[in-house]
Amino acid sequence: MRVLLVEDDEPVAESLRRGLKRYGFEVEWVTTGAAALAHTGPYDVVLLDLGLPDTDGLDVCKALRDRGDVPIIVISARSDETDRVVGLELGADDYVSKPFGVREVIARIRAVMRRVQPRTAEAAGPDRYGPRLTVDRKAARVHLDSAEVSLAPKEYDLLAFLTEEPGALMTREQIMEAVWDANWFGPTKTLDVHVAALRRKLAGAITIEAVRGVGFRLVVNEGGSDEGGGHEGGSADGGNGSAS
Repeated sequence: MRVLLVEDDEPVAESLRRGLKRYGFEVEWVTTGAAALAHTGPYDVVLLDLGLPDTDGLDVCKALRDRGDVPIIVISARSDETDRVVGLELGADDYVSKPFGVREVIARIRAVMRRVQPRTAEAAGPDRYGPRLTVDRKAARVHLDSAEVSLAPKEYDLLAFLTEEPGALMTREQIMEAVWDANWFGPTKTLDVHVAALRRKLAGAITIEAVRGVGFRLVVNEGGSDEGGGHEGGSADGGNGSAS
């Protein structure tokens, strides 16, 4: 996904850009409103700071919205409710107040993209992964072969995160940051335990592959067989459970 980041604060921009890139986003960074309006390259979402050096970010928001329907998420140190309301009325799709974490920004990007990308009648409702598994994100419910699966809260959060991008390799750090806490430090053995639980409960519908020393990759089993749900012995990637 391509992101246009409009932010004049270099430390904030660099931190956000690095964080987004870790999750596979392509980021183009500009520091002024004029540069944002002059940017011609394709992008899927705009992250727009209001406190720009050359113009008010609200004016940039309005100009971008007048041009088209690309989602705009305002990021600003302004916490005044009036700015929030005006930004949304001018066409912003969401508003994030500084300071913020990368995980929050990514969650808001994904939420906005789900809202703005129309879904066909056939695709409406729970997300389907292969012939056996459905995940209803609105209700936080999971079904296997039409029967509801009882998942612990973190088991559900882990499944919801991994199914955001089936087939993508997620590092242990990315998963811990997204599912547990952005400031998590120390062993990640709890991740192995939750991976093992999902493998057991969703055996045959998905495979969670361990990449030693890196992390995990969720693969949807399109054939609907009962294979691929194992690998529960010891640490899920054969390691010692500590962060890589």
